[in-house]
Amino acid sequence: MTRLLISVSTAAEACLALAAGADIVDGKDAAAGPLAALPDVTLRDIVAAVAGRVPVSATIGDWPAEPEVLLQAAERVAAAGVDWVKVGFYPGGDWDACRAALAPLAQRTPLIALLLADRTPNPTEQLAAFAAAGFRGVMLDTASKDGRRLTDHSSVSSLSGFVAEARKHHLQCGLAGSLRQTDLADLLPLGADVLGFRGAACHDGHRAQALCADRVTALADALQVSVF
Repeated sequence: MTRLLISVSTAAEACLALAAGADIVDGKDAAAGPLAALPDVTLRDIVAAVAGRVPVSATIGDWPAEPEVLLQAAERVAAAGVDWVKVGFYPGGDWDACRAALAPLAQRTPLIALLLADRTPNPTEQLAAFAAAGFRGVMLDTASKDGRRLTDHSSVSSLSGFVAEARKHHLQCGLAGSLRQTDLADLLPLGADVLGFRGAACHDGHRAQALCADRVTALADALQVSVF
């Protein structure tokens, strides 16, 4: 069953998302950037508020693909007690060296490689290397939050190939990127493990606004209906 991930910026939003039906609570500073990390104390507050009722993921921030930079950022987020650490990979740098540097951490903490459909050509070709480095999963998102959605950058056919390749390598697979509830009709049949939302779950549909319980519930209900 595809699970609903809701990105939150505070412990209060985490509680709201949980009560409204989120399957995964994701820590991210949505007002600061596409992959902006939250302060350590906020992440710990979110983990404490969720109290193990659902998994908590969190992004490490917008960092260049440099081994030591990514490793230090990932270790910091892991130390906050989250269940999954999401590591964004921007174009440039030495991705192989970054994966090698993160591999020991991946043995202790589930790592999710966050790839960007609007920045990375042929992200599907990277999945085997992430699996070999011990990553637990992969997520395809977008860096530009300009109103265009994941499906504006990647066809449904290519997204289907991404999900299939992830399954081939036994990776958990997520899709995100300014998704709307109307995207569910196209994306749910692909069978991704996770669909991630922020803007569609906020007041006025804007990711920098506060989370809206009714919008989260509507998304959760739409996913439940698809199961039956």
